[in-house]
Amino acid sequence: MPTLICDCNKTMPLDAQALGRALDENLTLHSTLCRREAGAFQQAVKSGSEVVVACTQERRLFGELGQQTEGAVSPVRFVNIRETGGWSRDAKSAGPKLAALLAAAKLPEPEPVPTVTYKSEGRLLVIGPLEQAERFAALLGDTLDVTLFSRGGSGAQERRFPVVAGRIDRLTGWLGAFRLSWSQDNPIDLDLCTRCNACVAACPEQAIGLDYQVDLGACKSHRDCVKACEVAGAIDFTRAPVAHEDTYDLVLDLRQQPAFLQHAPPQGYFHLPAGEANGPKALDVALKLRELVGEFEKPKFFAYRQKLCAHSRNEKVGCNACVDICSAEAISSEKSRQQIKVDANLCVGCGACTTVCPTGALSYVYPRAGEQGTKIRTLLSTYERAGGVAPILLLHSQERGQALVEELGRAARVGAAAGVPANVIPLALWHVASTGIDLWLTAVAQGAAHVALLATHEEAPQYLDALEQQMQVAQAIVEGLGYQGRHFSLLRSRGAGDLDQDLQLLAQRRGATPKARARFAVAAEKRTTLELALDHLIEHAPAKPEAIALPPGAPFGAIVVDKDKCTMCMSCVGACPASALQDNPQAPQLRMVESNCVQCGLCAKTCPEKAITLQPRLSLAPERKQPRVLNEAQPYACIRCGKAFGTLRGIESMIGKLAGHSMFQGAALDRLKMCSDCRVIDIYSASDEDRISDL
Repeated sequence: MPTLICDCNKTMPLDAQALGRALDENLTLHSTLCRREAGAFQQAVKSGSEVVVACTQERRLFGELGQQTEGAVSPVRFVNIRETGGWSRDAKSAGPKLAALLAAAKLPEPEPVPTVTYKSEGRLLVIGPLEQAERFAALLGDTLDVTLFSRGGSGAQERRFPVVAGRIDRLTGWLGAFRLSWSQDNPIDLDLCTRCNACVAACPEQAIGLDYQVDLGACKSHRDCVKACEVAGAIDFTRAPVAHEDTYDLVLDLRQQPAFLQHAPPQGYFHLPAGEANGPKALDVALKLRELVGEFEKPKFFAYRQKLCAHSRNEKVGCNACVDICSAEAISSEKSRQQIKVDANLCVGCGACTTVCPTGALSYVYPRAGEQGTKIRTLLSTYERAGGVAPILLLHSQERGQALVEELGRAARVGAAAGVPANVIPLALWHVASTGIDLWLTAVAQGAAHVALLATHEEAPQYLDALEQQMQVAQAIVEGLGYQGRHFSLLRSRGAGDLDQDLQLLAQRRGATPKARARFAVAAEKRTTLELALDHLIEHAPAKPEAIALPPGAPFGAIVVDKDKCTMCMSCVGACPASALQDNPQAPQLRMVESNCVQCGLCAKTCPEKAITLQPRLSLAPERKQPRVLNEAQPYACIRCGKAFGTLRGIESMIGKLAGHSMFQGAALDRLKMCSDCRVIDIYSASDEDRISDL
């Protein structure tokens, strides 16, 4: 795979030989690859091998040049090494980072993921004051089929677009499938109204405006308007409200209060309150609406495996992390089916649900964990091979985060900023919330001195809270293992100036790492990756306490059983989704495999005796992967045959609760003390029992 590097008119101090050694490739340094030396690009794209071009600024130009080159058959990839390090105060020492970025660009493309399809015919609903709604309709009416839902205001005399009005009861859906439920509850029927303005002139209270609806709060029931509209018959105060339901592909909401309150509204819905309806955002929204006609696809960002889900058992909810955090309200509970439901049409791909999922039942697939892990391992190993020390991963979004990094690079070029430090390696993600503790700990195990996430204030507030909580857990683990320094941070930068200051401080945060670098591949299963990372960190840890206390919400821990309350009913075993709690077929014992526990709380909520308390911690003992006994009880022997069939405490508790019941008196009460076989024999041998053969 040929790699083409360019120092952009000698503005970057690139060492082609050093980069070539790190990449195991002979590199030629260009200075004007997009101009005088474009022939080198044309020659490379004829090779048939994929070509990596270390320039993103001229992506369009290179694309056109490739189309014009006869015999060009090579796919081309682009990677930014200029703003990410070549333009910085540390540019001369940024070689290892640039080599890492080039190596990552050579990795195979991620495997395709399933897609979600939207179909839009351009049916647009505009909700808001009539004059504003009509103005947008005039801008969009040549492309879209516009309907106006009047919310007051003054409309034009000419009726250019369909207008409805009333009470909005419900608006649901997404691009291509919005459903509006509304009630026509005003005395004026807009379908019959001719806009003759007779009612407006006749009303003594001026309760009728040029939206042709009666303000019932101002109306004094003179009914002069009814007389004025006698011929058209559009006004009827005795008319019962009429329910309507209509479908639309797009919605433009000009009201002050949006129809959707979540941070990430459905795709195809746009909200422009009064303060923005005349600003630059209005033009941007209008242009986007014009483009949303046709068939569209987006990735299905997640995969869900119900059998791993710790959401619910037996109608009791345990883990609700994904439902609580979703900013698009795309996730709902189906506790009766022991699962959650993700609406792929509403999902916007932030991945926060997969980050907080303790079991890995929800996993992010754009890209998959293994593919993201390969990229991280490639970045870190290449950086180290090229002579870099104390690498810091900077995870950022591929849109706003990437733009901020590039803005910082340009500022550094003109001396207005220091730029991205030499040991800070940017890594673009679809969304900054899409990685979690499994990949962060893996990065530290593989040599990262620090992992930083860049928030750009486009993220939902609950995402930032969740990322902070995850970082507290990860930091507690590495600190407990004796790795000195701070290893994780969340940067909240509003602009390039803030980011510059944050990165200069970040470059000094060199947390200790294992002496031996982990080389394992990130697994598809989250818990497997966590175990691999923890095993490596524990093996090389400077300190090895028996256990590390973790903050609440950690996905690791044990449970404490109150033996005075526990009756060994084993309800908790049946509720545990991770097989952390187990019984013993050979003896009445409650056992636990601590490494399996995800602290979902289903055991505590299921326990009828309230005998279980969660204990978030990380056990370092090798026995954490083996069953250990939490409680055991004396077996209860059948009073008829002597066979053990339960626990003494459990049977005594059951007898105590049922002793006063009319169905359990005399011999019936004694049968509670028998095993299942003897219970049947006793019933059939009793002379006072009715037999089916006697009926």
